[in-house]
Amino acid sequence: MLLRALGDLFRGGKAAAQTESARLAGEHFARGSAKRRAGRLTEAFADFSRAAELAPDDPKCLLQAAEVAYLTGEPQLALEYCGRLRSIAPELEGADMLQAQIRFGGEHYLQVMARILDAVRPRTYVEIGVERGTSLRLVQAPTLAIGIDPEPQLAGPLAANQKVFAETSDAFFASRDPRAELGGLPIDLAFIDGMHQFEFALRDFANLERFCTRDSTILIDDCYPLNRETAERDRRRTFWSGDIWRLILLLKKYRPELAIHIVATAPTGLAVVRRLDPDSRFLREHHDRLCREFLAVDYAFLEDDMAGKLNLFPNDWGKIRALLG
Repeated sequence: MLLRALGDLFRGGKAAAQTESARLAGEHFARGSAKRRAGRLTEAFADFSRAAELAPDDPKCLLQAAEVAYLTGEPQLALEYCGRLRSIAPELEGADMLQAQIRFGGEHYLQVMARILDAVRPRTYVEIGVERGTSLRLVQAPTLAIGIDPEPQLAGPLAANQKVFAETSDAFFASRDPRAELGGLPIDLAFIDGMHQFEFALRDFANLERFCTRDSTILIDDCYPLNRETAERDRRRTFWSGDIWRLILLLKKYRPELAIHIVATAPTGLAVVRRLDPDSRFLREHHDRLCREFLAVDYAFLEDDMAGKLNLFPNDWGKIRALLG
C-alpha cells in the first residue's frame, strides 16, 4: 500500500510539473509571437527558444524557434531546430521550405528569373507548367510569352503579351508549331516547371530545344533536391521536387556539348542550359532507352557529391549574368 501511494504521489507530481511546463511554454510562445510581430526578433527568439526547452515535443514551438533563429542570423541553430522538428513530427512540412532557404540563402528562384528576363530581354518565351501564372507574369512586353498547362489555375488576368494553352505539353508539341504562336520567331528563353517526373521533363527539353537557336536558353526548375523523401517520383509531401535531377545527369552524360549550371537558389535550384543544338535528335530518338537507364539510378548516387554531379553554381548575379552570353 505504501509503495502504491508513493507511486501515485510521484506520478501526480510529474503530471503537475508537465502541466506547469506547458503553461510556461505557452506564455513564452505568446510573448515571442507578439515580439516577432513587432519586429523585435532577438527578444522573440529568447522566448521561442525557452518555449522549445519547456515543451520539447511541441512542433509549433520548434518551428517558431527555427524560423526566428534563421531571421536573426543563426542558420545552423535553425537547422538544429528543424532536425528536432522532423524527429518528433515527420509528417509536418513547415520545416521543408525553411531548410531549403537556409541551404542556399540568397535570392529566390523567381527573383533570379526576373533578373534573367531583364538581362536577356528575349523576343519570345515559353513556359511549361503555369499553375497560378506567377512566373509567366514576370515576362513583360514586348516579349511574346506563351504558357502550357493542362489545368492552369491563374490567379488573375494575363497581359496582352501573354497567352496560356490549357493542354499537356506533349499534346501541344504534337499538334502545334510554337513559332506560329510567336510571330514566326524561334524560342529565345524557355522555362520547364511542369510534371516533376524525369521522363516528362526529358520530353519537354527535347521538344523545346528543336524550336530554339544555339543562342537560346532553357531554364529548368526543381533539379537540385532537398532530400530523398522530397525527390521521389511519387508526391508524399507538399514540398516536392520529384526526380528532375535525373535529367541533369542524363544531359551531362549524353549531351556534353551543352553548358549546364544549376544556380543555388531556393527552394530546389534553377538550371541554366545554354549552347543548345536545335538539330539534335538524340534525346527524341533514344527516349525509351534513356528513360530505362536513368530511372534505374538511385538517389544514393548523388549523396557523396551532389554539388559536383549536378553542376551546382553560385547564386551570385554577376556570375549568373556571365553565363548568359
